[in-house]
Amino acid sequence: MKKETKCIQAGYAPKNGEPRMIPIIQSTTYKYDTSEAMGKLFDLEESGYFYTRLQNPTNDYVAAKICALEGGSAAMLTSSGQAASFFSVFNICGTLDHVVASSAIYGGTYNLFNVTMRRMGIDFTFVDPDCTEEELNAAFKPNTKAVFGETIANPALTVLDIEKFAAAAHAHGVPLIVDNTFATPINCRPIEWGADIVTHSTTKYMDGHDAAVGGCIVDSGKFDWFAHADKFPGLTTPDESYHGVTYAEKFGLEGAYITKATAQLMRDLGAIQAPMNAYLLNLGLESLHVRMPRHCENALAVAEYLEKHEKVEWVNYPGLPSNKYYETAKKYMPDGTCGVVSFGVKGGRKAAEKFMKGLKVAMIATHVADAHTCVLHPASATHRQMNDEELKAAGVSPDLVRLSVGIENVNDIIEDLENALKEC
Repeated sequence: MKKETKCIQAGYAPKNGEPRMIPIIQSTTYKYDTSEAMGKLFDLEESGYFYTRLQNPTNDYVAAKICALEGGSAAMLTSSGQAASFFSVFNICGTLDHVVASSAIYGGTYNLFNVTMRRMGIDFTFVDPDCTEEELNAAFKPNTKAVFGETIANPALTVLDIEKFAAAAHAHGVPLIVDNTFATPINCRPIEWGADIVTHSTTKYMDGHDAAVGGCIVDSGKFDWFAHADKFPGLTTPDESYHGVTYAEKFGLEGAYITKATAQLMRDLGAIQAPMNAYLLNLGLESLHVRMPRHCENALAVAEYLEKHEKVEWVNYPGLPSNKYYETAKKYMPDGTCGVVSFGVKGGRKAAEKFMKGLKVAMIATHVADAHTCVLHPASATHRQMNDEELKAAGVSPDLVRLSVGIENVNDIIEDLENALKEC
């Protein structure tokens, strides 16, 4: 099936007389006839459900759809994009381990890595996504366990050279994890370019309507854990907390990573997506292939308008021919990038704040990447935990305005911007 058809059909195939829509299994527990039957689930001998803190059928149907869209082998939903980022790394890293990460990533992810996970004993080295291959390879250490980056960084809009980062990761025997939130599998499938694990904040374009917070992790099923068994004992040696199962041996390359994340991390941390949220997410996924082209079309028109405006200092949008990432974006995302444009109003921080107050259609909101046009000043909000040096490394200047262009009539959006700029 093509991606447009997968948005509608993948993940759930109702049988004769069954619901056309994915059912909402709003239950914490599941009934079994015998203890022996339930015991097989706890031994991972059979597939099934016993407690929604670990798995839920509604969630699994939706995860299967996202897995199909990304071209992976297995997937799981999480309670948020932050949980997905955390699980994706923590599933293969522990105390005294090390991760190489692009410095141009979402501020919340940067803080998760640089502060919270450092407190857990995991070290991170942040590299410029535009670094040379030599500089990238120099960041690795003997205890490096993963590489992390974003297809399109939020809000810097840096476009990751996936093949370059994948080559470095594989040369050092570790997987590449790519956050594909902004591009979505409609515009980019990182696994096709060498990524091993893909994450999403499904709260963004996948949901698309400000309705439900959520995240997803997709495993490509291609990384050979046994080829680097010494680096990944959690997957290649018995898990005594789960009856001595060796995940890579029992579930193979296609199922080991996600099974471990479910059996261990979701069991212990319980960051499950609510079944109702998964249902709403599926509604968004059914129109994702229709919405993304409109987001990209509108964003390009807005970016072209802003680029010519006398009160705009600079514009950053990968779809503009003048953008430094234009050629990289065309390589990895030939059909469009995303609906997010960043720019600076002449006059700096104060002018940016004045501009935002003049908007009527675009709403000031922390959110991004949904049907509504939203605007944010990241240095005062999502990235406020960073100092000026860290902001610069993340590609976020104090005057940066992040404009998430929605799917309204583009002329209304541009008129709103024009009226607000007149006040600056």
